[in-house]
Amino acid sequence: MKNHSLTVVAPIRAARVSKRFCVGAESHGRGKSLTVKLLAMVLPLALAGALTAQVAGQANSGYKTPQGRQSVAAGLGSPERDATEKPGVLIREMMLQPGMTVADIGTGIGYMLPFLSRRVGTSGHVIGEDIFDDFLAAAKQRAANQKLQNVSFIKGTDTDCNLPEGNVDMVLALDVYHHFDYPEKMLATIHKALKTDGRLVVVEYYKRESAMPNGRALTHIRLDMPDVIKEIEANHFHLIEEKEHIKDVQYMLILEKS
Repeated sequence: MKNHSLTVVAPIRAARVSKRFCVGAESHGRGKSLTVKLLAMVLPLALAGALTAQVAGQANSGYKTPQGRQSVAAGLGSPERDATEKPGVLIREMMLQPGMTVADIGTGIGYMLPFLSRRVGTSGHVIGEDIFDDFLAAAKQRAANQKLQNVSFIKGTDTDCNLPEGNVDMVLALDVYHHFDYPEKMLATIHKALKTDGRLVVVEYYKRESAMPNGRALTHIRLDMPDVIKEIEANHFHLIEEKEHIKDVQYMLILEKS
């Protein structure tokens, strides 16, 4: 939320400073030129702040504290999730193949890791990525409990998933895209991580009243599917396929590098 405040305050400060300079300089006949020069220096900084502002504040509000993430983790690990998330169907529809390297971005407690691990087999590799140490610790424990030998872990940031460059066949962003505070930066780092023929798979909630209990998707989800597609394609990806994953709840996008 810090960036939002900077976006508002910077132009206000600029206006006050320019006014002071202008008043003092007008007596010397230089008020106009000083004001123009000052604005030329300040406005690009203000605009840069606006362009890099966090966009997922509402979606990420429950992740700010360990207690909040613990509450989220309880839902991520719910026994009922297999029925609602349909991981077996997801694995088939994303066309993941044995021997591939797949990255699970925002892996959380590692819910998808066993499914991904079994699918790519002993010749494949699974990377679990998250920005929170407590989530990564839980995911590592899950992998250890299930003896997943082909899984490794990477800690990312809110602007970089830190995946090895040009080494990943497929990136899965399951229920994660709406949590990207800096989508353009994250898409750039995903693009860099994928092989030439690599693919990005996005599974997201519709921005519709029916998608989440109590109509929460209307405030929790930033963009509905058409605008998600536009945003991702504007960042050097090309849509191959879109399909409904869970009726009226989730959709799947499969994209390649453009």
